[in-house]
Amino acid sequence: MDYVARTPEQLGQLLRSCRAQRGITQSLAGAKVGLKQSTVSGIELDASRSSVETLYKLLSSLDLELVLRDKQARTPGRSQREW
Repeated sequence: MDYVARTPEQLGQLLRSCRAQRGITQSLAGAKVGLKQSTVSGIELDASRSSVETLYKLLSSLDLELVLRDKQARTPGRSQREW
């Protein structure tokens, strides 16, 4: 399934949700790739303060990948916060 994150806040929420759906604790997710539990928590709370390398480590531990694509047409009347 594809998930769209247009802000660091949305990214953190999606990562938390994916991790929880897989039944993985923050500690286990971090341990898989050499991150502390507090680092995983920090990414989930505020992904804007994380390095790209750290984000990729967490994506890897959750068996996720980053996909870039052109923006698709938006649903009329729906406001979406972006950078």
